[in-house]
Amino acid sequence: MGFSVLIRRLATYFKRHGFRATTRRASLATRRVLFSNRQVVFYCDLANPPQEALPNFLTVERKKSYEELSAPDLHKMVSFWNPTVAQRNIEERLGKGASLWLIKSGEQLAGYGWTLQGRTIEPHYFPVGREDVHLFDFYVFPEHRGQGINPQLVREILRGSAIEGLCRAFIEAAEWNQAQLTSLTKTSFRRVGRARKMTMFGRTVVCWDKSESVSGVTENLRSMSAAVPRVARD
Repeated sequence: MGFSVLIRRLATYFKRHGFRATTRRASLATRRVLFSNRQVVFYCDLANPPQEALPNFLTVERKKSYEELSAPDLHKMVSFWNPTVAQRNIEERLGKGASLWLIKSGEQLAGYGWTLQGRTIEPHYFPVGREDVHLFDFYVFPEHRGQGINPQLVREILRGSAIEGLCRAFIEAAEWNQAQLTSLTKTSFRRVGRARKMTMFGRTVVCWDKSESVSGVTENLRSMSAAVPRVARD
């Protein structure tokens, strides 16, 4: 992203949200730049899905097409950032077969997350099979944070994926995103490790952080794949 583009985005954010919120946003952007190359990778075996039921005040809706989205929900999703880019992302992902999961508190949209079965939008840390599902890009709106919304949504998605007969689920979170990392500890996901990945000449190379031991689930996932050589250590 060019410097001028970043300045324009911060200026737009300042007009909408004020000085204090813009300062926090700039600090978050700095941490993202510093730690953007490393993700914490998680895995879940769907043979034992979570059993907890949603609280009565929460509901989860799954949308598989753009037409299924209501105007108020779409407006809330795209208005907190760049409406044109956000709407294009939604249309493109739904067009590629991804599912959009909305979680509502009463009648209010509280957050959302995406899933894609059998493949990923970008190259992943492990090869994804036809019966696997990738969870990505979760967001909880500020007024609903601190209420356990994100883990409730993740658990509901895992339960629904298990009912559909899917086998494994994958998700990752940026190392700087402590809120998401804490949230995932409240779900059935198991931490695999920290990793970086890069794609060169159509080939993805994954490097695991050598400062922490690679868990048994990592070794099991490696053995399941014929693409083991692409998983390295740094």
